[in-house]
Amino acid sequence: MPLQCSIAIIARDEERHIGGCLASVRGLADEIVVLLDDRSVDQTGVLCQAHGARVYVEPWRGYPAQRNRALALCQGEWVLFLDADERVTPALHAEILAITARSQPDIAADELSASMIAGYWIPRQNIFFGQTLRGGGWYPDYQLRLLRRTQAHYDERRLVHELVQVAGTTRHLNGHLLHYNIEHLGEFWHKQTSYALAEARTLAASGQQVRWRTFVGAPLREFWRRFIMLYGWRDGLLGLFLCGTLAWFEVVRCGFLWVLQTQRGQRPRIAMRGSCERPTHNE
Repeated sequence: MPLQCSIAIIARDEERHIGGCLASVRGLADEIVVLLDDRSVDQTGVLCQAHGARVYVEPWRGYPAQRNRALALCQGEWVLFLDADERVTPALHAEILAITARSQPDIAADELSASMIAGYWIPRQNIFFGQTLRGGGWYPDYQLRLLRRTQAHYDERRLVHELVQVAGTTRHLNGHLLHYNIEHLGEFWHKQTSYALAEARTLAASGQQVRWRTFVGAPLREFWRRFIMLYGWRDGLLGLFLCGTLAWFEVVRCGFLWVLQTQRGQRPRIAMRGSCERPTHNE
């Protein structure tokens, strides 16, 4: 009988988180596949093997390419992607078990439509500095993570905030992922800087150019969107700090894009439609 469910984890130096992640999926899947960045220097691989995972140590290809590689390594009909700092709640655990059970070969006729579903969105609770966030776009923060393996593919042109393309319909689950997102200020700053650079490279590769007024407009729009429209104020001083910081990183991202433009011999323009724009995601 073919495998019904696989867990796929992409990791590097995650020994402080990986044990809790793997414990939360015990009994959920037929296999656990960990694609370990070959630059990892801690005991992540050893801990994964102790939990029964298959570990593949391979070079880093970028987020979407790593996820496509993980899909190729998995054998289950369904693949649940997790980050090492995420946990599956008991309610989500039960929902996923029910979904994979419906994928058995003796599927009933009235359940045939379920076989056409290519993926499920999972609500995620983000925890920053020990506080569970309620606004600012960090909740419910739906993630398309439970995928029918043969009907999913990641767009490798996106260097960060990877986008999965599915051949079929999607549904939403009720059970949550817990994301222990940020524990230290330096970790937050480093992560946002790397995201800003990767996003700038993605924009530059697509031919988009920064405009001078974006250096003012983009951070103002981001702060207004997160703190007011997405209720970041509900998280008090932490919400104010996070929304303000992400507004600042809009400036950083545009600065990186400006540097990339000048390296190509271009100058920032006074105005250009659609420049320096990106979709919104949370990590």
